[in-house]
Amino acid sequence: MSIGTWRDFERLREIGRVVRLVLDGVASAVGPGVSTRDLDAIGGRLLALEGAESAPPAVYGFPGQLCISVNEEAIHGIPGKRVLRDGDLVKLDLVASKDGYYADAAVTVEVGRGTELGKRLRRSAEASFAAGLSAAKPGNRAYDIGREIDKRVRADGFHVLRDLCGHGVGRTIHEEPSIPNFKDPNCRARLTEGMVITIEPILSAGTREVVKERDGWTLRTGDRSWAAHFEHTVVVMAGGPVLVTAA
Repeated sequence: MSIGTWRDFERLREIGRVVRLVLDGVASAVGPGVSTRDLDAIGGRLLALEGAESAPPAVYGFPGQLCISVNEEAIHGIPGKRVLRDGDLVKLDLVASKDGYYADAAVTVEVGRGTELGKRLRRSAEASFAAGLSAAKPGNRAYDIGREIDKRVRADGFHVLRDLCGHGVGRTIHEEPSIPNFKDPNCRARLTEGMVITIEPILSAGTREVVKERDGWTLRTGDRSWAAHFEHTVVVMAGGPVLVTAA
């Protein structure tokens, strides 16, 4: 979507606030011995308290409130019985809606003491997001964001998962345009004032490829190398991008 009125902006900021609050609450509960189902239940309770709804179950029938992906799982992990262990790398991804507006964000969290690889992946995801954000300007093309993300990820010794990308958002989960994480010549959409998009580097310590697990939802790296994910919902503005899902 594109912001058309002040009401649009305020409603988008409100659901962005809710997404941030829920992600922070769930992330604070991550630790050894906690199951992904436990984390999902926390997210569901926080959403209900805010009068918001998780979008993937409503739109796609996803079996969880959040996508919770561990280690080699990149995105769309289903919450379940899996118990987290010290050193795991967890991706928490939430799209929520309220009053007809949608926002989307993700974080990568180290379990317990973490590992050196996990820390490097998380930092690279966050730094490459910042690099991509610098190109989120009216008049630029979608692939300009991807070019900056890929440049930073490769400098860190990792690879973006090329089949996964950001997208437009605001009135539903996935809208045009696609926002690639590399300079994809097919993604030439022009960024315009007020456009609402997600920027979400998704990277791995190994392959550029993903495969779908037998559950029909979870996407993991093709070589089972670890993955990281970082995302915000962003409004493209001439005076600088606005992150509605930031604290």
